[in-house]
Formats: sequence, structure tokens, C-alpha cells
Amino acid sequence: MKKLMLGNEAVARGAYEAGASVAAAYPGTPSTEITENMAKYDDIYSEWSPNEKVALEVAVGASIAGARAICSMKQVGLNVAADPLFTASYTGVNGGLVIMVADDPGMHSSQNEQDSRFYARASKVPMLEPSDSQECKDFVKEAFKLSEEYDCPVLVRLTTRIAHSQSIVEMGEREAYDLKEYSKDPNKYVMMPAMAKKRHVEVEKRMGALKEYSSSTPLNRIEWGSKEVGVITSGIAYQYAREALGNVSYLKLGMVYPLPEKLIANFAKEVKRLYVIEELEPFIEDYVRKMGIKVVGKEQLPVIGELSAEIIRERLLNQFLETSIILNESVPARPPVMCPGCPHRGTFYVLKKLKLNVSGDIGCYTLGALAPIEAMDTCVCMGASIGMTHGMEKARGASFSRKTVAVLGDSTFIHSGITGLIDIVYNKGNSTVIILDNSITGMTGHQHNPATGYTIKGEPTKQVDLVKLANAVGVERVRVVDPFNLKELEEAVSEEINAAEPSVIIARRPCALLKHVKYEGPLRINAEKCRKCKRCMSIGCPSIVDRGECIEINETLCVGCRLCTNVCSFDAIEKAGGNDEES
Repeated sequence: MKKLMLGNEAVARGAYEAGASVAAAYPGTPSTEITENMAKYDDIYSEWSPNEKVALEVAVGASIAGARAICSMKQVGLNVAADPLFTASYTGVNGGLVIMVADDPGMHSSQNEQDSRFYARASKVPMLEPSDSQECKDFVKEAFKLSEEYDCPVLVRLTTRIAHSQSIVEMGEREAYDLKEYSKDPNKYVMMPAMAKKRHVEVEKRMGALKEYSSSTPLNRIEWGSKEVGVITSGIAYQYAREALGNVSYLKLGMVYPLPEKLIANFAKEVKRLYVIEELEPFIEDYVRKMGIKVVGKEQLPVIGELSAEIIRERLLNQFLETSIILNESVPARPPVMCPGCPHRGTFYVLKKLKLNVSGDIGCYTLGALAPIEAMDTCVCMGASIGMTHGMEKARGASFSRKTVAVLGDSTFIHSGITGLIDIVYNKGNSTVIILDNSITGMTGHQHNPATGYTIKGEPTKQVDLVKLANAVGVERVRVVDPFNLKELEEAVSEEINAAEPSVIIARRPCALLKHVKYEGPLRINAEKCRKCKRCMSIGCPSIVDRGECIEINETLCVGCRLCTNVCSFDAIEKAGGNDEES
């Protein structure tokens, strides 16, 4: 049977067909849909883990226990999971272990353009890279086989376009996979120095065998066309190159680490001019150059952002076809904004009003850095807001601390904020932490987390009590407020930043997009009462529009959260259709 599938959906299908029985992940765009689709298969135990490190540890444990296991994350999540990754390379596996990593060229939803191929090289773990949804399914199945044959984890790299593009997939049946026998083997799985030194020898032997395999595997293939030009490429760049350059010769790499040295050398001998087309860093290009082969790559193509067929035509086609295509497209900017009814809007309104320094974090609330709110100063990585706030206090003293807060979401706090809070308490800090609890993992598409009380399948489970957790690590000043009660929130923030001890404020209101959140309906501005002070514009709600001669509310966008009514001093905002009902 054939089906149109997202790359991420096809990955899940591949794991299912391969007989995988454990899947763990932390949601992160563009990888999220992998595990969401995995959870639809009853034969696979699936979970949202607190963070990527825990997710990989769960998968490693399942693998050692004899199951085929898969772990998924985005590129910055691989940073979090790097600790178990590097050591799992030494221990090897029992059941197959596949680690999916989705890079984000162009930074559609990320804070950097990390190239995860370097993690494969650094950890000495093989990496595959599919170019369409069919390959997503097939490569995952092959990765499980490679993992067990070569006794190692296998990384499979996606990029945003592959993860979120659809193409036809030929589906197969689920493989009957019996758990491998579990046996105690401390020499293999206990990485004390004496054991690790011996395992390192095995890693090097494995890499030698994988280098031979890479030159013979059908994962890497040559597609002969005109030998005037040869292109070495992989992933989505292969699709772009085919569209842009047509009938030239291609060495399509499905295994991007270790690279197929013999195959590259043979291909290079047959073509007159050789190009490497790859997104982000010159990973393949540098390897080819070290082989002593003349090649054109990043001197013509960008190391920043996504490639496209148009970019390749513009930068390369005129090199050998005397054709230059000039792009002159003008696309209007559409900056992201917090949704109408977003519970974070009230918090940032108050923080800006109090003129506080705000150490921020990763999530929907990162948009608080943008105009007109402009209330966030920093954003580095998941959970960093708390540790950075503590560092600011220690660098600049108590007076600076009384003008500074950390903000992060409930899911982010669980992910990696708890240790930062412990650090503040243990090292006698006075920082104030505001947990923006919107009852869901919002930015990645409404996934549950340990603070929501539901599993990935929507089953009720134990819910982390954020108040008790903060108390348990030593924070005595903990209070819960509604971020739309602006007076209460302002009083709470003002009191806590002046307290001579650490404090936690939980700004709790559910995401406006959750199905159970029901507001009363759209509002409107009464033109007779409105004084055009534009204070309502300061909250940055996209449904409030300045028409020049008047301020209006776009009723098709407004959800009726009534935050604007708490800001307006003239009672000029009322329920839409109110006059009609009264008459």
C-alpha cells in the first residue's frame, strides 16, 4: 500500500516496520511529529521525556535490555543528549538503537543553525541522511540493522524540509522482532576507565569496518549523466541540485558518516568538474579536499541558511552553462507574534511597565523580545534563564538583582530549569523566577509534559506540583498568580524582586488555543468612549489595529480574553454586539 507521508511520519513508520518497541523524545521542531506518530502504534511504547538526555538514556536502556529503540530530537536537543551519546558509542548496543536528529537550516524555529553531522564524527557513530519520505522509512529500517551488525548507535539526520515535506511511501508489514537476550556484561556496559580503554579499541575497529561498508552500500549511489559536471550531495540538497542542474552526474550520499572514500575517488576521476552541494557547513567538501581532490563548494554556495534550486542556479549554473539567473523576489515580512489570548502577554506587559531586566528562555514567550512588548533581554538555550539570572546577580550585586527576573515555561522548567533553581538556593542567590505555566508545551504544538498530568497518549498520570517542587529545593517564597490579573501580578513581582531571598512566581493561565479554553467571544472598541491613548496597543495583541483615525479590534482574530479591558482606563472595550443585544 502507498501513502502520502511527511518525512517525520515515514520515520515513525520505518521504526514500526523494523519491530521497534520503545520510543522516547522531547518535542522540538522540526522533529516533534516523529514521536507523535510513533504513539499511534500500539506495538510501540512511546513517551515524552523531561528532556533529550533522559530520552536517550531511556532508549539506551531499552536497547541494552534487548529491544529495538528509537530516540528523536532537534539539533539543539542533541547537545543536551551528547553525554549519553558519546558513551553509548563505547558501550555499543544489544537491540538496535537509532537516534533521530532534525537540523533546522534557516532557523525556522531554532536559535542556531547547528550542523549535527559533526556530532557523528566526534562521537564516532555512523550517520545516515534520507532525501525524501520513502528514504526516511527505508533508512530507519536500515539503521536498526546497521546498529545491530556493527554494535553501535546509528544517527539519522533530517532537516526541516525533509521532516516536513510529503512524498509517496510504499508501506510494508511489521517485522517480527524478538527481544535479544539480556545478560550481565560489565566489561561492555560499565564504562569505568579500565573497561572504557578496551571499548575504545573496539570503536576504532568498528569505524574501520564502517569505512569499508560506506563505499559498498547501496545507501550511497552514483547516478550517471553528463560527465562534464559531477555533484556530490546528500539529503534535501540532492533534490535541489537535481531540480537546478538537471542531467549531470551525481554521487548521492545516503551515509554521510563515515564517508565513502573509495567511491568519492572513483567518481571524481570520471567527471571533468566536481562540485559539492550541501547545506550549512562544508562537511563533505572538507573531506574531499583532504583527499587531495579539487572541488568547488562553499566558495560559491552559502554556509548560512537553507539552499534552494534557485540559489544553486544563481551561484553555480553560470559557472558551466554561461547562464545567470538573477532573483528579484520581494516577499513581505511576517514577523511572528504571540497569539490572541496568549497568557504570556499580561506577564510581559507588567515586566515592561516595571522596567525590569528579563532573562528569557526558549518557548512561545521568547516572542516577548519583539515589538511592541520588547520585554526580554536574553535567550540562549532551554533552562538558561535561571542560571543566567543568578550569574547576573553575582556579577553586579543585589541592586541589579532587584531589577531582574528569569522567565521560562512550565515544560522548559521541567526540561532543564530545576537544576538552575537549585543552584540559586544552594549558592545563596536572591533571584526571582517566573514560571509561565500555560498547562502545555506550546510552541512545538501542544504536547503534554510532566507538569500537565497526561502522557503522550493522553492518559492521566501523576502531575508534577510546581509549588511543592520549588518548596522542596528550598524556595520558601512561592506564589501562584493569574497573569491577566495585572494588579495582582504587578504587586507579586514588585514584592518578590525586593525580597532578600529567592522566590518563584507561577503565572498560571492555560494556552488560549487549548480545546477546553473557552472565552466569551470577540470584543470591540466603543468609539465614543475611546480616547485614542493607545495603551491597548502596548500589549501587542494582533487583533488590535491602529487605523490612524481610530483604534479597532479585528473581531475575526479576537478571542475575548479581556486582557485589553484590564489595560484600558476608559472602559472603552466591550463585548462585540453588545449594543445590538441591548436594543
